[in-house]
Amino acid sequence: MVRRTLAIGAALLVLILLVLAFRGCLNARGEQAIKDYVGESSELIDQSKLEGNQLFELLGGSGDQDDAVDAANVVNGLRSESATLVDRANDLDVPDEVSSAQENLLDALELRRDGLAAVANALPGALADEEIRESTGDIAAMMQVFLASDVLLKYRFRPDLEQALRDEGLADEVSVPKQDELEFVPDVQWADPDFVADQIAGLRGTGGGAGDESAAPGLHGNGLGTVTLGGVALVPGASATVPLSEDLAFEVQVVNQGENNETDVNVRVSVGEGNDAIELEETIPEIAVGEQQTVTIPLAEQPPTGENVPVSVEVEPVPGEEMTDNNSADFTVIFTS
Repeated sequence: MVRRTLAIGAALLVLILLVLAFRGCLNARGEQAIKDYVGESSELIDQSKLEGNQLFELLGGSGDQDDAVDAANVVNGLRSESATLVDRANDLDVPDEVSSAQENLLDALELRRDGLAAVANALPGALADEEIRESTGDIAAMMQVFLASDVLLKYRFRPDLEQALRDEGLADEVSVPKQDELEFVPDVQWADPDFVADQIAGLRGTGGGAGDESAAPGLHGNGLGTVTLGGVALVPGASATVPLSEDLAFEVQVVNQGENNETDVNVRVSVGEGNDAIELEETIPEIAVGEQQTVTIPLAEQPPTGENVPVSVEVEPVPGEEMTDNNSADFTVIFTS
């Protein structure tokens, strides 16, 4: 009887040890699965960030592409690579503990894939100076998509992953990607459509002054249209009386009279003369062929009152512009308190 009891006890002890060993093995396998997921997802994020670096180096004009065709080919390659990253993310072995982090990772990578596809579609038109406003606008809109992917990774994926590691007691053993490693967009200024338009113009080689030899073939030129100040129309050779107010501003009409869309069109206003002149300037990011745009230029300083004040308005010549007779006009204004 004693022997039987001892045998049963020994068997139970062995069974308990086997169960504990099995559970330990399962825990070890579960922990290793989480570690593997962190490593594999981090690798995908690193590769996605490299894609972002290439994209923004290209758009910023710091790449080594020789022409617009090369630039479009590079972005098409990035589109394909980003789609592959999404496929790889879908194939990851995802432990239940990190399922929430995985959902955010997939959403972020899909946003980047879709954004790169849209940029690849719009870039040829923007670089060819065809439908530039629409094409460049499409590229600028995708910057918000890329920023959304950054938010998902920084404020959803990373916290979810950190929480899972803490819950499993692995926080001290496994490192998650740092905040800056999750960023696709290098600078928040890319969210500004005007900044994006400037970068595309530089990549296209149409930025700069009138002496720029890289102007596209065909007629270039803008003309100065109507000019008003505080709702009062200014007429060359005549004097206009304008009451001063806090929000007084010039409204300058510019017309693209050439055969090319133009970018970075500077409009300058000078109020007064000599060292005391008030110099004002605004830029039209893009103006299409035949388009008429009105730029608002606030009068930032108070001019002299009760006397004739000379005012000159000029639309600066764009690259390739030869005829500039209609780019400027001189006016006289009497400001009243």
